[in-house]
Amino acid sequence: MRSFVAFLAPVLAAAKPIGIVVGDTPTPDQITIISASASGNGCPQGTVTTDLAADRQVITFGFDAFQVYTGPGTGPADKTKNCQLHLNLQYPGGFQFAVVESTYHGYAQLEAGVTGTFYSTYYFSQDAAATTTTRTSIDGGGLWVDGQVYTKQDQVPTASIIWSPCGASGILNVNNRIALTSSNSSASGQISDDDATVAFTQQVHVSWQACK
Repeated sequence: MRSFVAFLAPVLAAAKPIGIVVGDTPTPDQITIISASASGNGCPQGTVTTDLAADRQVITFGFDAFQVYTGPGTGPADKTKNCQLHLNLQYPGGFQFAVVESTYHGYAQLEAGVTGTFYSTYYFSQDAAATTTTRTSIDGGGLWVDGQVYTKQDQVPTASIIWSPCGASGILNVNNRIALTSSNSSASGQISDDDATVAFTQQVHVSWQACK
């Protein structure tokens, strides 16, 4: 089971937040995740589960089909998958939120010549033209030949941060895509999770600010 974890709070478990001036953040009982859904060929209907934490700050999406492969016998559809997550969040009218950082955990086995690339595009439905995208890659070979658990972390540059509408609700969309490319047609690679205890997890860290 692969998981996507969305953290709706400014506290970063393993990294310091970037330099954004924020106001007092809402208390957990003021933040409500109204609904959540997923769409895309990486998360077809019936392959996604959701679990909302009691404090309403964390929602976990479990994926059964978000995996990519490349090598002999694979086709174009095996090499790239996307899964778009939709989070309908209700929050106090005097606040806005923005994604500032994302962290990826999982398992990758990549032979030399194979590159795995992760893309995450963030936008709010109320202003779909305003987007920001993070990108990070793993180059195959070396320790990746036999397979390794990975942690990839990237930050949204301050100049690229987009804020939710200044109101009482906002729909945050996160379009995740994993792609494998290869300069060697005989090389193989995969980004997947064969062990239920090793999750493909994306943590989305959110920052809050008072409306101005």
